Parts: sequence; C-alpha cells; structure tokens
Amino acid sequence: MLTHEKIESNVGWLIVLVVLLVSVGGLVEIVPLFFQTSTTKPVNEMVKPYDPLRLAGRDIYIREGCYNCHSQMIRPFRAETERYGHYSVAGEFVYDHPFQWGSKRTGPDLARVGGRYSDQWHKVHLLNPRDVVPESNMPGYYWLDRPLKDPIIGAKMAALRKVGVPYTDAEIADAPKALEGKTELEALVAYLQGMGTALKQTR
Repeated sequence: MLTHEKIESNVGWLIVLVVLLVSVGGLVEIVPLFFQTSTTKPVNEMVKPYDPLRLAGRDIYIREGCYNCHSQMIRPFRAETERYGHYSVAGEFVYDHPFQWGSKRTGPDLARVGGRYSDQWHKVHLLNPRDVVPESNMPGYYWLDRPLKDPIIGAKMAALRKVGVPYTDAEIADAPKALEGKTELEALVAYLQGMGTALKQTR
C-alpha cells in the first residue's frame, strides 16, 4: 500500500502518479469538447472556410509573428465587449488550424477588426503605423508590399480538407489563380478584413 510519505520520498512513484493525475484531469476536461456542437460546428452560416487569398494572408500573419502582440479572443466581460465587440465563441474558429486566440496584448485585440477600417487604412497602417496612429509602437512591415508567392496554396488547402475544412476539388485547383497579381500586403489585409465578421458587433 502506497502511503503519502512513500510517494513523496520516492521520485519514481511521484512522477508516475503526477503524470497519471494530470493526464486523467486533462482528458476529463478536453474530450467532452470534441462532442459539443458549439465547439465543432460553425456558429452560423457566415462562418466560411478561408478563400485562398485570406488563407495566404493568415500564413503571413503567423509568419510575421502578429500573434505575439495581438490576441484574437474577446473575453465575456463588459470591459472587453464594450471596447472590442461581441465576445469570441469557439464556433467562429472551426476552420482555423490552429486558432489564433492567444492572450498577449501589446497591441489591441483583433478578433473584431474586420470591416472596422478600410483596406487603404490597413495598408497604410501595416506599412507605417504612425501615419494613422501617431502613438503606435508597432513596427512597419514595408516589405509586405511585394508579389505574393505561395506555390503550395493548393496543397495547404488539401491538407486542411483532411482535418475537416470543406474545400472542394475545384476550389483547390483554382487556388493558384486566385493569388495571381496579388501582393503579400493585400493578402494580409484580406485576412484582417475577415476577422470577426460572423457575429454582429455590439459597438
């Protein structure tokens, strides 16, 4: 019979039992989420898979580390919803692999930034933030104003289809054409403009 004293004095037993306890606790919390439609189904018909341009923009967002300063999760608190809009729900992010919720906010949360500003505002802001927000400490991303090259966009969409994103064969085949003549800046702006538009904003 293992006693509390024996467990604490035996490193091997302590490690095994802690891992077992954490594993069971994690499974009890996580597994039920896979069976809740609120976390596995789109919140409404407005939630669509990313088109090729937005998908490329999302990859640029990740590549440039935007998530290091901007979260995409509005908590269900009055101070949050009054500033940013409707709180975030899992059904908005069913096609995100992985989702970009995050918790770091050096800059404002971007969960509801879609449609809040014009495309031109976003372009100016990304190239030199202080042109539109004088107090901003965000760096400029001037190199984004270059041709968008993503030769494996179709393969990315095919991979996402394997994890449940409902892309059709035609959408995957036509993806390279959708990126022709576009810049990285346009792709990133397209991604930003789609953020949080599935739920009506409260502001």
